[in-house]
Amino acid sequence: FLMLFPLGAIFRASLWGDTGLTFSRYLEVFSNDQFLKAIWNTLIISTFVGVLAVIIGALLAWLVTRTDLPWKKSIRALVMASFVTPPFLGAFAWTLLAGPNAGALNKFYRAVTGSEEAIFNIFTMPGLIFVMALYSFPFVFSMIANVCELISSDLEDAAEILGANKWCTAWTVTLPLALPALIGGFILAFLHSLSLFGAPAILGLPAGLHTITTQIWTLFQYPPRLDMAAAFSVPLLLATMVLIVAQKRILGRKGYSTVGGKGGQKRLIRLGWRRVPVLLFIFGILSLSVFLPYWILLKAALSKAWALPLTWDNFTLHNLSFTFFEYGDTQRAIYNTFKLGLLTATIGTLLAMLIAYITNRNLFRGARYLSFFALAPLVIPGIVLAVGLFIAYTRPPLVLYGTIWILFVAFLTKEMPIGFSQAESTFKSIHPELEDASRIIGANRLTTLKDVTAPLARSGLIAAWSFIFIGVIRELSAAILLFAPQSKVVSVVIFDLKEEGQIGVIAVLGILLLVVSFGVIIAVQRLAGRDVVATRE
Repeated sequence: FLMLFPLGAIFRASLWGDTGLTFSRYLEVFSNDQFLKAIWNTLIISTFVGVLAVIIGALLAWLVTRTDLPWKKSIRALVMASFVTPPFLGAFAWTLLAGPNAGALNKFYRAVTGSEEAIFNIFTMPGLIFVMALYSFPFVFSMIANVCELISSDLEDAAEILGANKWCTAWTVTLPLALPALIGGFILAFLHSLSLFGAPAILGLPAGLHTITTQIWTLFQYPPRLDMAAAFSVPLLLATMVLIVAQKRILGRKGYSTVGGKGGQKRLIRLGWRRVPVLLFIFGILSLSVFLPYWILLKAALSKAWALPLTWDNFTLHNLSFTFFEYGDTQRAIYNTFKLGLLTATIGTLLAMLIAYITNRNLFRGARYLSFFALAPLVIPGIVLAVGLFIAYTRPPLVLYGTIWILFVAFLTKEMPIGFSQAESTFKSIHPELEDASRIIGANRLTTLKDVTAPLARSGLIAAWSFIFIGVIRELSAAILLFAPQSKVVSVVIFDLKEEGQIGVIAVLGILLLVVSFGVIIAVQRLAGRDVVATRE
């Protein structure tokens, strides 16, 4: 119901007019120059983001897993920081770093060279691709790192014994073994950029650059054209479905596998004198996604004028007090965000646990179909889901628009696959014979679930709760179409404040999201003992 009701509303709105069934809206989508330009821009941006993410993610994954690189845990932690950072927040930080006029990097360049020109302009298509790739490569990193850890060095040694040099071995052995993950990582990064709204809106709209998601958003502006928004959402939905199916098939191929798995010998490649330049290269990349954005946000939060140096005269705590105690929208948005996060994470985890338990234990005929519906929201981009929910819940019999509950339904639907995947893997690791033993000695199913299954599943369910919570507090694509004045969340307020030029308030709110996200991750790792990035991916 969570998924099919809004999707049904989208298809009905796109196909049904005053005179009955019509395809005129789809004809307009594929004949209107503005819409076609947005589609073309989206394809170009997503393709280049996918390529860059694969290059960066695969290279970092190989260096971390297959070489004697030092500080590997620190590098993984920084990749996790890139993963946790909301792309719209990273995009905002880069407007402060590489804006053509007051950007910190351009000001530094002018101070050093004496030039009056700007060396960077983030408000361009290359700038947008660059920023989106910075927050897409962690998906590829996680996927490639898992594959590299499974490839035994014995396979590469066999090729070298037969006369192959290192380049030939890499081309004929290592690359084919990693190729499915490389292609899968490209598709994942492509999909991630395809569905993003925040970064294209913050960096693309000032340059007049539209993507599919920003074009859908403009169709909701006055006067709204819900029928065209629905019709324009369908191609994005279908493209997402096709790519996810392709990714699953590629990753499921049987032609690329190793015998021995983690038990195989893995001999690390010694970098020698190259360790220092490689480390500098890696931390240079991570500084683009973590160090520089976090530094500029902290500087803006503590400055009276963010574009000036952070001297004692320019230092202030007023931005913090104004954000938390004076500005009305932020107080309400913080309350709404954490209320929705706690509510969605709790109910979503319980629902995901129930579905996963039913499907894993096959409690009734047809139970396995529940897993399909629990995972199905993966194919719905956030903004497409928001279009469907807006159409479905702004009219009887169930009117939710204007309340916080429509955001709750959106977040619950969007985050359900994450909670279900985690809960399903948890229950698969708990053998049914443990429950059978409890029932043999007289316990009923509920008692067994409470006394045996739940304690064993504790760490997995804590992780599922945290993934859903973090996903909710950083969500923008769905919230941007569904909020009302009384139901704004932090991500929407950040987007709105950019138009008002409230840089200090935005920086404080952004730091708040990051601090809460990292706090949840640290708590999960201590309570559940898990690698959060690897588990979520």
